[in-house]
Amino acid sequence: MGILDMLGFGNKTNEIATYTQKNAVILDVRTYEEFASGHIKGSKNIPLQILGSKISEIKKLNRPVIACCRSGMRSAQATSILKQNGIDCINGGGWQSLESKL
Repeated sequence: MGILDMLGFGNKTNEIATYTQKNAVILDVRTYEEFASGHIKGSKNIPLQILGSKISEIKKLNRPVIACCRSGMRSAQATSILKQNGIDCINGGGWQSLESKL
């Protein structure tokens, strides 16, 4: 495992496929404005700034999460927050890159 893998930026194709098979929800943590300008069809938008206040809502989905954003930085932060709250999740990276892997 390389440093990029440890930070959540390594090759994610296999991990994304596994989470997709587990019916994971795509969680886009960009701002509402960024999300409105383009996003993965069916994804849920909860901006990183309010993610902490939406943990119970995310837990109610009872599904694993693939977090995404513009570049992968905010989704890395979101993944850390979600994992600290017991939510099964991975960092999907930038939404456009993730979309190409789905």
